[in-house]
Amino acid sequence: MSDSKYFATTKKGEIHEFKEDLRSLDRSKKKEAVKKVIAAMTVGKDVSMLFPDVVNCMQTDDLELKKLVYLYLINYAKTQPDLAIMGVNTFVKDSQDPNPLIRALAVRTMGCIRVDKITEYLCDPLQRCLKDDDPYVRKTAAVCVAKLYDINSELVEDRGFLDILKDLLADSNPMVVANAVAALSEIHEVSGKDVFQITSNSLFKLLRALNECTEWGQVFILDSLAAYQAKDSKDAESIVERVSPRLQHANCAVVLSAVKVIMKQLDLIQDDALVRQLQKKMAPPLVTLLSAEPEIQYVALRNINLIVQKAPQILSHEVKVFFCKYNDPIYVKMEKLEIMIRLASDKNIDQVLLEFKEYATEVDVDFVRRAVRAIGRCAVSIEKAAERCINVLLELIQTKVNYVVQEAIIVIKDIFRRYPNRYESIIATLCENLDTLDEPEAKASMIWIIGEYAERIDNADELLEQFLETFPEETALVQLQLVTAAVKLFLKKPTEKPQQMIQLVLTYATQETDNPDLRDRAYIYWRLLSTDPDAAKEVVLAEKPVIMDNTTSLEPSLLTLLLGQLGNLASVYHKPPEAFVTRSRMAVQRAEDLAPASFEEEGPISAGASEAMPGPVAGPEVQSHQPDLLGDLLDVGEPTPPAPVAPTPTPPQPTARPPAPPTSNGNLQELLGGLDINAGAPPPAPVAPQQGQADPFGSPAVRQDQAGGSSLRQLLTADRGKGLSIFGTVARVGGQPVYQLRFQNETAQPLDGFMIQFNKNTFGLAPANQAVNVGVIGPRSSGSASVPLVQNPAMVSPAQAPPTLQVAIRNNQLGVAYFNDSLPLPAILVEDGKIEGSVFVGSWKSLPEANEVTQQLPINIGSLESVRARLAAANLFVMAHKQVAQTNEEVLYITGKAATVDTPTQLLLEVRYSKAIPGIKAFTKSTRPDLAPFVFEALPALLT
Repeated sequence: MSDSKYFATTKKGEIHEFKEDLRSLDRSKKKEAVKKVIAAMTVGKDVSMLFPDVVNCMQTDDLELKKLVYLYLINYAKTQPDLAIMGVNTFVKDSQDPNPLIRALAVRTMGCIRVDKITEYLCDPLQRCLKDDDPYVRKTAAVCVAKLYDINSELVEDRGFLDILKDLLADSNPMVVANAVAALSEIHEVSGKDVFQITSNSLFKLLRALNECTEWGQVFILDSLAAYQAKDSKDAESIVERVSPRLQHANCAVVLSAVKVIMKQLDLIQDDALVRQLQKKMAPPLVTLLSAEPEIQYVALRNINLIVQKAPQILSHEVKVFFCKYNDPIYVKMEKLEIMIRLASDKNIDQVLLEFKEYATEVDVDFVRRAVRAIGRCAVSIEKAAERCINVLLELIQTKVNYVVQEAIIVIKDIFRRYPNRYESIIATLCENLDTLDEPEAKASMIWIIGEYAERIDNADELLEQFLETFPEETALVQLQLVTAAVKLFLKKPTEKPQQMIQLVLTYATQETDNPDLRDRAYIYWRLLSTDPDAAKEVVLAEKPVIMDNTTSLEPSLLTLLLGQLGNLASVYHKPPEAFVTRSRMAVQRAEDLAPASFEEEGPISAGASEAMPGPVAGPEVQSHQPDLLGDLLDVGEPTPPAPVAPTPTPPQPTARPPAPPTSNGNLQELLGGLDINAGAPPPAPVAPQQGQADPFGSPAVRQDQAGGSSLRQLLTADRGKGLSIFGTVARVGGQPVYQLRFQNETAQPLDGFMIQFNKNTFGLAPANQAVNVGVIGPRSSGSASVPLVQNPAMVSPAQAPPTLQVAIRNNQLGVAYFNDSLPLPAILVEDGKIEGSVFVGSWKSLPEANEVTQQLPINIGSLESVRARLAAANLFVMAHKQVAQTNEEVLYITGKAATVDTPTQLLLEVRYSKAIPGIKAFTKSTRPDLAPFVFEALPALLT
């Protein structure tokens, strides 16, 4: 019977049955019980209470049972670290078992258990296994070193494991070599240190192992060779000679890794004949990849795109291979189209144009548009083929298919810009289709053509007049082109009708539009025309630079980087790895973090209990009117004399100050197009902004986004955002700060191309990627996105900066919007902020009095249990709760750890309150007193 039976039934009381069976002396019954436990664990049931019984099953010679127990241990060790240590002796014993499979299994499992205390016991078995006689054990131990490095890097370096790994590069077994390479490469990448350097000696060992190890071992070795810088041409030739046979491998990953190595070494080889021979040898394997499944085809095509950008001659004779098949998925067709454009030349352009023309008659509108645009790009890049491309475009225009005609007009505009005054004879054909234009880009292109060649079009004024009838309803793109075209027409034909037209257009553009770009441009034209028409001619009718088809080419530095990532995800995204991968270590569980606190934290301590406890911990004197609660945190001592007057809480009176203007920052200026909002004015004085005062960032609105029950606050209103409303908040998700945003488009046009940037701030927070993954937001629609945040030391603001987040968001249609957002304390509190009571007391006493900040808050403490829960959810931990009978006060001692850039900052907090008197008094101490405003701002929501 199959193992599916273990997942078939569930019944009450089965945990008790499991426990009885696990304690059975019958080996088969015990194994069945462990299988049932693993099945229950797999489907999400909590079987952690069986931990001791399952661990007892480790001491067996049955390999299958031992594997099951190890699987259970890996899953539950992170929540039961103290219990996991129970199995350490068995691990150590298994690492010396005569069976190499058990030795390897033991060291592999110990490496997978991410508990700090177990690493101390792992070192000796790991050291033995790295020098084991059996290669299977050695290769398993090599990978375990990388896992141990992620848990405790200092331990790995101190115990000399890195040196042992380097010695394994000379191992006689190729799989051991491959795993050692994989481990060293991982450590090298994670640590940022120069851990793994290939020398001429180790290079020979890696090349020798390359022929004998498995396919994935070959990938590891080839990837490491791709990072090797050959000394000279001869060195590069020897590497290529040993690597080139891997081009014939059946595994696609091996092929791409081999191509990566060869592409790196080709730059150093001086023999031109050998370079041509290698380029010719690379073509067939790349072509073969296109006969695989569509998903593999797509990955191959994205990699080939990079290769042909660097060396198009490799596949220059293989353009037919990239012709689209009728059953290709659309994502494959799009990539093939891009590569065909890059491989097109005057020798094969006729074949390519026939293909493009056929694609332009298909049913998929996006693919048809891309095909038409491809014809235009070929015309721009291949001068000899320009006329043939134009003839194909004219044939497509004659089909009268609306989207084909409009796309053709767009690309013909680019052809006119590339070859001015050469193909104007086709303008008459274009003008026949004016009535069918309904897309902004097509309209703008046609208007540009009319304005640019107004002197050659007899009825240019009449044609422009058709577009002017709908001027107020047109998009900004069309309006800008209409203004410029009207000025060109007037300068080329200064007759009565163009003069009336220019007055009408400029009047509307300066007086009745809300678009500042349109208005400013119209004013400039108006002043030019009224001041010096000759100067206007020189400016408006100046000769334009010739355009080139480099719209989709990558920067040389980025291309070089991505060619070193062939076969990796970066080569598919065409982005560097750091743009989409946030490197963060997995949490390492420490047993003491999960152990119960060593002092009372469950409930209030009564006065009677106080008298029974030892004397108070000695400490410095505190203010005379307050009891020494801090010194009495661990042990409640003798009663302190009551204060003469009970403290009366007063409402907080914080000094209001406006958000500081953004400081000079390269990334921010790059995002905002070089806009300097500080220019021409000194920094503002710290006073409250008057109503109506201009503030580029503004303040977050109080209104909350109620769509779908969301608790996002409104950060930007539609009137300030030119029709775009933004809701958002900074939250902590999965142990990382994330900016959760919702965009509401109130305009009549789709919005896209959203980008985000922060100004310098207290915690150095910045978006991991400036592009906001929200796609296109249609008119009267909304879109949501989560922007992962990282901490960047360069983004840390001075200590005097306000506790806010200054944000700039731009999109392609509305430009840049600025706003302020608050920075919630829970978003920057890390999960391991809990400390022992003695550490709390010692830290408080060691910090100078100047670091203590006090504020009274007009809030009332709610239910203590709910307060504890809310604080814990925000990574703030109640260390103790005390009642002081003499003053009728209650005190909460709270701690948390803020993720500041250099080192995390431990926050110490004391909250005093009385149920008879409204309000609380909060004290906070830390090495960073400037964090106090964040603490006080968060307390009302957490304590009430």
